[in-house]
Amino acid sequence: MANHTAFLLLNRIFAPMSLRKEVQALIHKDILLEWRSKAAINSILLYIVSTIFVCYQAFQSPESSTWNVLFWIIMLFASVNAINKSFAQEGEGRQLYYYSIVSAKAVILAKIVYNMGIMVLLTTIAFSFYSLVFGNPVGDPLLYFAAVLLGAVSFASVFTLVAAISSKAGNNSTLMAVLSFPIIIPLLIVLIKLSKNAMQGLERSVSYPELAVLLAINIITIAVSLLLFPYLWRE
Repeated sequence: MANHTAFLLLNRIFAPMSLRKEVQALIHKDILLEWRSKAAINSILLYIVSTIFVCYQAFQSPESSTWNVLFWIIMLFASVNAINKSFAQEGEGRQLYYYSIVSAKAVILAKIVYNMGIMVLLTTIAFSFYSLVFGNPVGDPLLYFAAVLLGAVSFASVFTLVAAISSKAGNNSTLMAVLSFPIIIPLLIVLIKLSKNAMQGLERSVSYPELAVLLAINIITIAVSLLLFPYLWRE
């Protein structure tokens, strides 16, 4: 039933079009399908809320450094759960249909942009609820929120690429963990350092190197996705 609905949506919104329009159409399709089911987004929200509540019962009033690290750990696992199914939910028949009507670059760009939007939404909700439950000891809220948004975008771009590779290996979760580990650990270190600067209320110029590194990671990840995914798509 879900596949049939997807095919009807695609037939309605696709026509010969440019890359930008292909990306827009694919994102529109994903939003419509997500809006109709709401199962995935609701399960991730439930995971975030319940995890924050359990952490509050365990830690009560943590120190600022623990507060910071705990938030990023929660968001890391929430990101994995949110993005892991990006390509797994696309059946072989639907992927074959995509192959005949859109370019591979449009598919991966649409997934990245859609996952970025989902992660920004989830991270904003998580940060708001986390601050409500634990309190907010941040010295520079604007810089910390910028770190939160950059973290959400970075998680989305990295895990989307890894999920695309993993999908061509039978959606092997072990492979996804192995591939993402070398990228996620440095990314987490940079995010924690940037958010720590924000918590301490340091001058924003101190955090410019971390901001540059995060932007570079996203640019490189998206560029690699555009170069690599067309080869995966042909398999």
